[in-house]
Amino acid sequence: MNSQWNDLIRQHYPDPDSVPGFAECALSALGDLGLIRVTGSDARAFLQGQLTCNLDEVNSQQSRLGAYCTPKGRALALFMVFEHAGDLYLQLPLERLEPVLKRLSMFVLRSDVSLTQVTDSPVCMGISGRCVAEFFPQLPAEYHADPQDGMTIIRMPGTTERVLVVADGEQAGDWLTRHAQRMTLVNDDFWHLMDIRAGAANVYENTTEAFVPQMLNLQLLNGISFTKGCYTGQEVVARMKYLGQLKRRMYQAGFSSTSAPRIGDELYSASSSSGQGAGKIVDVRTTPEGYYEALVVAQIASVDADDLHLGSADGPKLRLSEPPYGFADD
Repeated sequence: MNSQWNDLIRQHYPDPDSVPGFAECALSALGDLGLIRVTGSDARAFLQGQLTCNLDEVNSQQSRLGAYCTPKGRALALFMVFEHAGDLYLQLPLERLEPVLKRLSMFVLRSDVSLTQVTDSPVCMGISGRCVAEFFPQLPAEYHADPQDGMTIIRMPGTTERVLVVADGEQAGDWLTRHAQRMTLVNDDFWHLMDIRAGAANVYENTTEAFVPQMLNLQLLNGISFTKGCYTGQEVVARMKYLGQLKRRMYQAGFSSTSAPRIGDELYSASSSSGQGAGKIVDVRTTPEGYYEALVVAQIASVDADDLHLGSADGPKLRLSEPPYGFADD
């Protein structure tokens, strides 16, 4: 979170440590997410050759999820790619921003492309709950964007109505000043719990290069184009589709645990003989009731055997379900 935005948040919510983690009308400051601005005449073509999604489908009315992979098809990052005020932006966990920005910059070469970390403007805020329809009566479809009064409104998936609002710093401040009393500032876990319930993944430090994009269900979320041409890792990603080699996929999981699980923790299955283990936690957050909800990538065979535990045979048993979009088109 940039310092000016942080100061503004504290003006309206001076005691952030006391706010609850969940609310009917919630403001998420998204301090653990960062932005990379991509500009220049070759910006779109450059990203087209780096990401799994089709950049021709990203415009002022439509965002996309997209993975940035190694040549071996392993995801280094997963972006929300959107356009705001004519520029392209990549949103990702802040902990991954610097290494990803450094690596992407290595491949710019002589292209007319500038990659910069956003430190001031625009800012992103998440709005969730019943007030979303009040603030933004005309909502786009999921992952679609709608420029409204100079702000970009991206409707996020999930059972709780929510939007990602992208606005220039001064405008974001004016909007917050008008509506702050209507909203409760919540911690960042709230937003990520909504992502988990929507079946939308992220890649963090502990899961870098752990998954190919299909394991994160990206093909089910329009995050992989199999027709746009070459991009880094494309050969491996395409082979997995056309040769039917997908043996792991992402599920929603719920469990109770006396010790706090972490992103990247291993899963255990007595039926698994894979040297790569039975699976990993992709993301995990605590519910208001103290229960854990997670996204996990797991061996399909282990899921069918119904013997997946966290960490070891003595670890918590995972209760698994398909994500809300299902696996019908897998």
